[in-house]
Amino acid sequence: MACAFLFVLDSFGIGGAGDAARFGDAGANTLAHIAEACAVGKADRDGLRQGPLHLPNMLSLGLGHAARTAAGSAFGKDIPLRPSAFHAAAQEVSSGKDTPSGHWEIAGVPVPFDWGYFPHTVPTFPAELTAAIIEQAKLPGILGDCHASGTEIIEKLGGEHIRTGKPICYTSADSVFQIAAHETHFGLERLYELCLTVRKLVDPYNIGRVIARPFVGETAADFERTANRRDYAVPPPEPTLLDRLTARGSRVIGIGKIGDIFAHQGVSEVRKAAGNMALFDETLKAMDDACDGELVFANFIDFDTLYGHRRDVAGYAAALEAFDARLPEALARLRQGDLLLLTADHGCDPSWSGSDHTRERVPAFGLAPGLRGGDAGLRDSYADIGETVAEHLGLAPGRHGTSFLQTIADHA
Repeated sequence: MACAFLFVLDSFGIGGAGDAARFGDAGANTLAHIAEACAVGKADRDGLRQGPLHLPNMLSLGLGHAARTAAGSAFGKDIPLRPSAFHAAAQEVSSGKDTPSGHWEIAGVPVPFDWGYFPHTVPTFPAELTAAIIEQAKLPGILGDCHASGTEIIEKLGGEHIRTGKPICYTSADSVFQIAAHETHFGLERLYELCLTVRKLVDPYNIGRVIARPFVGETAADFERTANRRDYAVPPPEPTLLDRLTARGSRVIGIGKIGDIFAHQGVSEVRKAAGNMALFDETLKAMDDACDGELVFANFIDFDTLYGHRRDVAGYAAALEAFDARLPEALARLRQGDLLLLTADHGCDPSWSGSDHTRERVPAFGLAPGLRGGDAGLRDSYADIGETVAEHLGLAPGRHGTSFLQTIADHA
Protein backbone atom coordinates (compact mmCIF):
# COMPACT_ATOMS: atom_id res chain seq x y z
CA MET A 1 0.00 0.00 0.00
CA ALA A 2 2.70 2.54 1.01
CA CYS A 3 1.85 6.23 0.26
CA ALA A 4 0.25 8.25 -2.51
CA PHE A 5 1.38 11.66 -3.70
CA LEU A 6 -1.04 13.63 -5.86
CA PHE A 7 0.35 16.75 -7.54
CA VAL A 8 -2.05 19.15 -9.29
CA LEU A 9 -0.35 21.49 -11.74
CA ASP A 10 -3.12 24.04 -11.59
CA SER A 11 -4.49 24.72 -15.12
CA PHE A 12 -2.04 22.47 -17.03
CA GLY A 13 -4.50 21.22 -19.65
CA ILE A 14 -3.55 19.14 -22.70
CA GLY A 15 -6.43 19.99 -25.06
CA GLY A 16 -8.88 17.73 -26.83
CA ALA A 17 -11.96 18.12 -24.61
CA GLY A 18 -14.93 16.68 -26.46
CA ASP A 19 -17.23 19.41 -25.17
CA ALA A 20 -14.81 22.33 -25.53
CA ALA A 21 -17.00 24.07 -28.12
CA ARG A 22 -19.82 24.37 -25.58
CA PHE A 23 -17.50 26.53 -23.46
CA GLY A 24 -16.14 28.54 -26.38
CA ASP A 25 -12.82 26.69 -26.11
CA ALA A 26 -12.68 24.52 -29.23
CA GLY A 27 -8.97 24.19 -30.06
CA ALA A 28 -7.64 25.33 -26.68
CA ASN A 29 -4.56 23.36 -25.61
CA THR A 30 -2.38 24.77 -22.85
CA LEU A 31 0.60 22.43 -23.30
CA ALA A 32 0.60 22.29 -27.10
CA HIS A 33 0.32 26.04 -27.59
CA ILE A 34 3.10 26.76 -25.09
CA ALA A 35 5.32 24.17 -26.78
CA GLU A 36 4.56 25.59 -30.23
CA ALA A 37 5.37 29.14 -29.11
CA CYS A 38 8.64 27.97 -27.58
CA ALA A 39 9.60 26.04 -30.71
CA VAL A 40 9.45 29.17 -32.91
CA GLY A 41 10.99 31.57 -30.42
CA LYS A 42 7.75 33.31 -29.43
CA ALA A 43 8.23 32.39 -25.78
CA ASP A 44 11.82 33.58 -25.49
CA ARG A 45 12.41 36.19 -22.81
CA ASP A 46 15.80 37.48 -21.74
CA GLY A 47 16.60 36.50 -18.19
CA LEU A 48 13.67 34.07 -18.06
CA ARG A 49 13.93 31.37 -20.72
CA GLN A 50 14.80 30.66 -24.33
CA GLY A 51 14.42 27.89 -26.92
CA PRO A 52 12.19 24.81 -27.16
CA LEU A 53 10.12 23.79 -24.14
CA HIS A 54 12.35 21.53 -22.02
CA LEU A 55 10.46 19.10 -19.75
CA PRO A 56 12.59 15.92 -19.76
CA ASN A 57 11.44 14.60 -16.39
CA MET A 58 7.71 14.94 -17.01
CA LEU A 59 8.16 13.45 -20.49
CA SER A 60 9.99 10.47 -18.99
CA LEU A 61 6.95 9.90 -16.77
CA GLY A 62 4.50 9.90 -19.68
CA LEU A 63 3.39 13.49 -20.23
CA GLY A 64 3.95 13.29 -24.00
CA HIS A 65 1.96 10.05 -24.27
CA ALA A 66 -0.90 11.59 -22.30
CA ALA A 67 -0.87 14.62 -24.63
CA ARG A 68 -1.10 12.36 -27.67
CA THR A 69 -4.00 10.48 -26.13
CA ALA A 70 -5.83 13.73 -25.39
CA ALA A 71 -5.34 15.65 -28.61
CA GLY A 72 -2.80 13.96 -30.87
CA SER A 73 0.09 16.19 -29.80
CA ALA A 74 3.57 15.20 -30.96
CA PHE A 75 5.33 16.92 -28.06
CA GLY A 76 8.13 14.77 -26.61
CA LYS A 77 7.39 11.76 -28.78
CA ASP A 78 10.98 10.48 -28.76
CA ILE A 79 11.58 10.59 -24.99
CA PRO A 80 11.76 7.05 -23.50
CA LEU A 81 9.67 6.25 -20.43
CA ARG A 82 11.06 5.31 -17.06
CA PRO A 83 10.30 1.80 -15.80
CA SER A 84 7.02 1.76 -13.83
CA ALA A 85 5.86 5.06 -15.41
CA PHE A 86 2.18 5.24 -16.35
CA HIS A 87 0.11 7.70 -18.34
CA ALA A 88 -3.48 8.58 -19.22
CA ALA A 89 -5.61 11.54 -20.25
CA ALA A 90 -8.89 12.40 -18.53
CA GLN A 91 -12.04 14.22 -19.65
CA GLU A 92 -13.98 16.27 -17.12
CA VAL A 93 -17.68 15.51 -16.68
CA SER A 94 -18.47 18.28 -14.18
CA SER A 95 -20.54 21.17 -15.48
CA GLY A 96 -17.93 23.89 -15.01
CA LYS A 97 -14.27 24.45 -15.76
CA ASP A 98 -13.33 25.91 -12.40
CA THR A 99 -11.05 25.00 -9.53
CA PRO A 100 -13.53 23.37 -7.08
CA SER A 101 -15.21 21.27 -9.76
CA GLY A 102 -11.89 20.02 -11.10
CA HIS A 103 -10.43 19.18 -7.71
CA TRP A 104 -13.60 17.57 -6.38
CA GLU A 105 -13.84 15.39 -9.48
CA ILE A 106 -10.16 14.45 -9.14
CA ALA A 107 -11.07 13.37 -5.59
CA GLY A 108 -13.87 11.17 -6.90
CA VAL A 109 -16.89 13.49 -6.79
CA PRO A 110 -18.04 15.06 -10.08
CA VAL A 111 -20.18 18.21 -9.86
CA PRO A 112 -23.48 17.77 -11.75
CA PHE A 113 -24.88 21.26 -11.10
CA ASP A 114 -24.04 24.65 -12.59
CA TRP A 115 -22.35 27.30 -10.46
CA GLY A 116 -23.68 30.82 -10.27
CA TYR A 117 -21.75 33.65 -11.94
CA PHE A 118 -21.90 37.42 -11.75
CA PRO A 119 -22.69 39.32 -14.96
CA HIS A 120 -20.22 41.40 -16.99
CA THR A 121 -21.82 44.66 -15.90
CA VAL A 122 -20.75 47.62 -13.79
CA PRO A 123 -21.83 47.30 -11.06
CA THR A 124 -21.58 43.53 -11.28
CA PHE A 125 -23.00 42.55 -7.88
CA PRO A 126 -26.76 42.72 -7.21
CA ALA A 127 -27.63 45.89 -5.30
CA GLU A 128 -29.34 43.95 -2.54
CA LEU A 129 -26.23 41.79 -2.02
CA THR A 130 -23.93 44.81 -1.81
CA ALA A 131 -26.29 46.54 0.63
CA ALA A 132 -26.43 43.45 2.85
CA ILE A 133 -22.61 43.13 2.89
CA ILE A 134 -22.18 46.79 3.86
CA GLU A 135 -24.82 46.58 6.58
CA GLN A 136 -23.82 43.26 8.14
CA ALA A 137 -20.06 43.93 8.02
CA LYS A 138 -20.49 47.58 9.09
CA LEU A 139 -18.51 48.91 6.14
CA PRO A 140 -18.38 52.48 4.81
CA GLY A 141 -18.96 50.98 1.34
CA ILE A 142 -17.09 48.89 -1.18
CA LEU A 143 -14.77 49.60 -4.11
CA GLY A 144 -14.52 47.80 -7.43
CA ASP A 145 -17.84 45.98 -7.94
CA CYS A 146 -16.70 44.68 -11.33
CA HIS A 147 -14.87 41.94 -13.22
CA ALA A 148 -11.14 42.52 -12.82
CA SER A 149 -7.62 41.17 -12.61
CA GLY A 150 -6.61 40.99 -8.96
CA THR A 151 -3.24 42.63 -9.34
CA GLU A 152 -4.56 45.37 -11.62
CA ILE A 153 -7.48 46.33 -9.40
CA ILE A 154 -5.25 46.48 -6.32
CA GLU A 155 -2.84 48.74 -8.17
CA LYS A 156 -5.75 50.94 -9.29
CA LEU A 157 -7.78 51.09 -6.07
CA GLY A 158 -5.33 50.16 -3.30
CA GLY A 159 -4.61 53.76 -2.36
CA GLU A 160 -8.30 54.67 -2.16
CA HIS A 161 -8.90 51.53 -0.10
CA ILE A 162 -6.28 52.63 2.44
CA ARG A 163 -7.75 56.15 2.62
CA THR A 164 -11.41 55.14 2.92
CA GLY A 165 -11.37 51.74 4.60
CA LYS A 166 -13.59 50.35 1.84
CA PRO A 167 -12.61 46.80 0.76
CA ILE A 168 -12.01 46.08 -2.93
CA CYS A 169 -14.65 43.63 -4.17
CA TYR A 170 -14.48 42.04 -7.60
CA THR A 171 -15.13 38.84 -9.53
CA SER A 172 -13.90 37.02 -12.63
CA ALA A 173 -15.13 34.48 -15.14
CA ASP A 174 -15.08 31.93 -12.28
CA SER A 175 -17.82 31.50 -9.71
CA VAL A 176 -16.11 33.73 -7.14
CA PHE A 177 -16.53 36.80 -4.96
CA GLN A 178 -13.04 38.17 -4.27
CA ILE A 179 -12.16 40.69 -1.58
CA ALA A 180 -8.81 42.48 -1.52
CA ALA A 181 -7.79 44.39 1.59
CA HIS A 182 -4.58 45.64 3.19
CA GLU A 183 -3.18 43.36 5.86
CA THR A 184 -2.44 46.16 8.33
CA HIS A 185 -4.59 49.16 7.35
CA PHE A 186 -7.73 47.02 7.08
CA GLY A 187 -6.55 44.03 9.12
CA LEU A 188 -6.04 40.40 8.11
CA GLU A 189 -8.42 38.92 10.67
CA ARG A 190 -11.02 41.54 9.79
CA LEU A 191 -10.71 40.52 6.13
CA TYR A 192 -11.26 36.88 7.04
CA GLU A 193 -14.31 37.79 9.13
CA LEU A 194 -15.69 39.82 6.22
CA CYS A 195 -15.26 36.83 3.91
CA LEU A 196 -17.21 34.62 6.32
CA THR A 197 -20.03 37.16 6.28
CA VAL A 198 -20.02 37.31 2.48
CA ARG A 199 -19.83 33.50 2.24
CA LYS A 200 -23.26 33.22 3.88
CA LEU A 201 -24.71 36.03 1.78
CA VAL A 202 -23.65 34.59 -1.59
CA ASP A 203 -24.95 31.08 -0.89
CA PRO A 204 -28.36 31.87 -2.48
CA TYR A 205 -26.49 32.88 -5.66
CA ASN A 206 -24.71 29.47 -5.78
CA ILE A 207 -21.25 31.07 -5.79
CA GLY A 208 -18.46 28.53 -5.40
CA ARG A 209 -15.85 30.53 -3.50
CA VAL A 210 -15.29 33.72 -1.55
CA ILE A 211 -11.58 34.54 -1.69
CA ALA A 212 -9.62 36.74 0.71
CA ARG A 213 -6.88 38.56 -1.21
CA PRO A 214 -4.70 40.36 1.37
CA PHE A 215 -1.94 42.67 0.22
CA VAL A 216 0.78 44.91 1.65
CA GLY A 217 2.63 48.03 0.51
CA GLU A 218 1.87 51.72 0.68
CA THR A 219 1.61 52.84 -2.94
CA ALA A 220 0.67 51.42 -6.32
CA ALA A 221 4.37 50.99 -7.01
CA ASP A 222 4.86 48.49 -4.20
CA PHE A 223 1.46 46.87 -3.53
CA GLU A 224 1.95 43.12 -3.36
CA ARG A 225 -0.42 40.26 -2.61
CA THR A 226 0.71 37.98 0.22
CA ALA A 227 0.59 34.25 0.87
CA ASN A 228 -2.26 34.75 3.37
CA ARG A 229 -4.92 34.19 0.73
CA ARG A 230 -7.81 32.14 2.01
CA ASP A 231 -10.62 30.53 0.00
CA TYR A 232 -14.05 30.00 1.55
CA ALA A 233 -15.60 27.29 -0.60
CA VAL A 234 -18.90 25.49 -0.35
CA PRO A 235 -18.30 21.89 0.74
CA PRO A 236 -18.36 19.03 -1.77
CA PRO A 237 -21.83 17.49 -2.24
CA GLU A 238 -20.74 14.07 -0.95
CA PRO A 239 -17.70 12.46 0.72
CA THR A 240 -14.54 12.69 -1.37
CA LEU A 241 -11.44 10.52 -1.46
CA LEU A 242 -10.09 12.74 1.32
CA ASP A 243 -13.08 12.06 3.56
CA ARG A 244 -12.84 8.34 2.92
CA LEU A 245 -9.20 8.30 3.92
CA THR A 246 -9.60 10.35 7.10
CA ALA A 247 -12.65 8.30 8.10
CA ARG A 248 -10.39 5.26 7.98
CA GLY A 249 -7.88 7.02 10.19
CA SER A 250 -5.35 7.81 7.46
CA ARG A 251 -3.78 11.24 7.32
CA VAL A 252 -4.30 13.60 4.37
CA ILE A 253 -1.73 16.40 4.11
CA GLY A 254 -2.96 19.27 1.94
CA ILE A 255 -0.34 21.53 0.38
CA GLY A 256 -1.28 25.05 -0.76
CA LYS A 257 -4.97 25.76 -1.27
CA ILE A 258 -6.16 22.13 -1.04
CA GLY A 259 -7.70 22.67 2.39
CA ASP A 260 -9.62 25.73 1.22
CA ILE A 261 -10.90 24.02 -1.95
CA PHE A 262 -12.41 21.18 0.08
CA ALA A 263 -13.80 23.49 2.78
CA HIS A 264 -11.29 21.80 5.12
CA GLN A 265 -13.25 18.55 4.99
CA GLY A 266 -11.11 15.43 4.91
CA VAL A 267 -7.83 17.36 5.29
CA SER A 268 -5.82 16.40 8.35
CA GLU A 269 -3.06 18.99 7.96
CA VAL A 270 -2.71 22.17 5.90
CA ARG A 271 0.73 23.38 4.85
CA LYS A 272 0.91 26.66 2.92
CA ALA A 273 3.60 28.64 1.17
CA ALA A 274 3.91 31.43 -1.40
CA GLY A 275 4.80 30.37 -4.94
CA ASN A 276 5.45 27.09 -6.70
CA MET A 277 9.02 26.62 -5.47
CA ALA A 278 8.11 27.20 -1.83
CA LEU A 279 5.12 24.89 -2.28
CA PHE A 280 7.48 22.28 -3.73
CA ASP A 281 9.66 22.61 -0.63
CA GLU A 282 6.64 22.00 1.61
CA THR A 283 5.58 19.06 -0.53
CA LEU A 284 8.98 17.41 -0.19
CA LYS A 285 8.81 17.82 3.60
CA ALA A 286 5.35 16.23 3.59
CA MET A 287 6.62 13.34 1.48
CA ASP A 288 9.31 12.76 4.11
CA ASP A 289 6.67 12.82 6.85
CA ALA A 290 4.06 10.59 5.19
CA CYS A 291 3.42 7.09 6.48
CA ASP A 292 1.83 4.03 4.90
CA GLY A 293 -1.73 4.59 3.74
CA GLU A 294 -1.45 8.38 3.75
CA LEU A 295 -1.99 10.93 0.99
CA VAL A 296 -0.04 14.10 0.22
CA PHE A 297 -2.24 16.26 -2.01
CA ALA A 298 -0.51 19.36 -3.43
CA ASN A 299 -1.71 22.22 -5.62
CA PHE A 300 0.83 24.29 -7.56
CA ILE A 301 -1.04 27.51 -8.15
CA ASP A 302 1.38 29.76 -10.05
CA PHE A 303 0.72 28.13 -13.43
CA ASP A 304 -2.87 29.37 -13.25
CA THR A 305 -2.81 32.66 -11.36
CA LEU A 306 0.49 34.13 -12.51
CA TYR A 307 0.68 32.88 -16.08
CA GLY A 308 -2.50 31.28 -17.42
CA HIS A 309 -4.97 34.01 -16.44
CA ARG A 310 -2.45 36.69 -17.38
CA ARG A 311 -1.88 35.05 -20.78
CA ASP A 312 1.87 34.97 -20.22
CA VAL A 313 3.18 32.19 -22.47
CA ALA A 314 6.86 32.71 -21.65
CA GLY A 315 6.17 32.87 -17.92
CA TYR A 316 4.10 29.68 -18.04
CA ALA A 317 6.86 27.90 -20.01
CA ALA A 318 9.51 28.99 -17.51
CA ALA A 319 7.37 27.86 -14.59
CA LEU A 320 6.89 24.43 -16.17
CA GLU A 321 10.63 24.10 -16.75
CA ALA A 322 11.41 25.14 -13.16
CA PHE A 323 8.90 22.60 -11.83
CA ASP A 324 10.27 19.86 -14.09
CA ALA A 325 13.82 20.56 -12.92
CA ARG A 326 12.77 19.83 -9.33
CA LEU A 327 10.86 16.62 -10.04
CA PRO A 328 13.91 14.40 -9.43
CA GLU A 329 13.83 15.54 -5.80
CA ALA A 330 10.35 14.09 -5.46
CA LEU A 331 11.18 10.94 -7.42
CA ALA A 332 14.15 10.27 -5.14
CA ARG A 333 11.78 10.12 -2.16
CA LEU A 334 9.57 7.38 -3.61
CA ARG A 335 9.78 3.98 -1.95
CA GLN A 336 8.80 0.65 -3.44
CA GLY A 337 5.03 0.60 -3.70
CA ASP A 338 4.54 4.38 -3.50
CA LEU A 339 2.43 6.16 -6.11
CA LEU A 340 3.21 9.61 -7.55
CA LEU A 341 0.48 10.96 -9.82
CA LEU A 342 0.62 14.32 -11.60
CA THR A 343 -2.50 15.90 -13.07
CA ALA A 344 -4.41 19.18 -13.52
CA ASP A 345 -7.85 20.54 -12.65
CA HIS A 346 -8.66 22.34 -15.95
CA GLY A 347 -6.84 24.30 -18.64
CA CYS A 348 -5.87 27.95 -18.85
CA ASP A 349 -4.32 28.30 -22.29
CA PRO A 350 -2.07 31.39 -22.16
CA SER A 351 -2.41 31.82 -25.93
CA TRP A 352 -6.22 31.97 -25.74
CA SER A 353 -8.41 35.05 -25.85
CA GLY A 354 -9.71 36.55 -22.63
CA SER A 355 -8.48 35.50 -19.20
CA ASP A 356 -10.78 32.59 -18.33
CA HIS A 357 -9.96 28.94 -17.74
CA THR A 358 -10.19 26.74 -20.83
CA ARG A 359 -12.09 23.48 -21.13
CA GLU A 360 -9.47 20.80 -21.79
CA ARG A 361 -8.56 17.25 -20.99
CA VAL A 362 -5.86 16.82 -18.36
CA PRO A 363 -2.88 14.50 -18.04
CA ALA A 364 -2.74 11.77 -15.40
CA PHE A 365 0.79 10.40 -15.35
CA GLY A 366 3.49 9.44 -12.92
CA LEU A 367 5.48 6.66 -11.36
CA ALA A 368 4.80 3.68 -9.11
CA PRO A 369 8.13 2.01 -8.18
CA GLY A 370 7.80 -1.75 -8.06
CA LEU A 371 4.42 -1.71 -9.78
CA ARG A 372 3.67 -2.19 -13.45
CA GLY A 373 3.55 0.97 -15.53
CA GLY A 374 1.90 1.48 -18.88
CA ASP A 375 -0.89 3.16 -20.84
CA ALA A 376 -4.25 3.74 -19.15
CA GLY A 377 -5.72 5.44 -22.23
CA LEU A 378 -8.45 8.07 -22.23
CA ARG A 379 -10.49 8.19 -19.04
CA ASP A 380 -14.14 9.26 -19.05
CA SER A 381 -13.86 11.25 -15.83
CA TYR A 382 -11.29 12.89 -13.60
CA ALA A 383 -12.86 10.67 -10.91
CA ASP A 384 -10.78 7.79 -12.29
CA ILE A 385 -7.75 9.60 -10.84
CA GLY A 386 -9.22 9.57 -7.35
CA GLU A 387 -10.30 5.95 -7.65
CA THR A 388 -6.80 4.97 -8.75
CA VAL A 389 -5.39 6.56 -5.61
CA ALA A 390 -8.16 4.95 -3.56
CA GLU A 391 -7.36 1.46 -4.83
CA HIS A 392 -3.66 2.01 -4.29
CA LEU A 393 -4.31 3.04 -0.67
CA GLY A 394 -6.57 0.06 -0.01
CA LEU A 395 -9.97 1.77 0.00
CA ALA A 396 -13.15 0.19 -1.30
CA PRO A 397 -14.36 1.60 -4.64
CA GLY A 398 -16.31 4.86 -4.52
CA ARG A 399 -19.54 5.79 -6.30
CA HIS A 400 -17.88 7.50 -9.27
CA GLY A 401 -14.98 6.63 -11.50
CA THR A 402 -12.89 3.51 -12.08
CA SER A 403 -9.31 2.87 -11.03
CA PHE A 404 -6.91 2.44 -13.92
CA LEU A 405 -4.36 0.32 -12.05
CA GLN A 406 -5.75 -2.84 -13.65
CA THR A 407 -5.79 -1.19 -17.09
CA ILE A 408 -2.12 -0.38 -16.69
CA ALA A 409 -1.36 -3.96 -15.68
CA ASP A 410 -3.34 -5.33 -18.64
CA HIS A 411 -1.42 -3.14 -21.09
CA ALA A 412 2.00 -3.74 -19.57
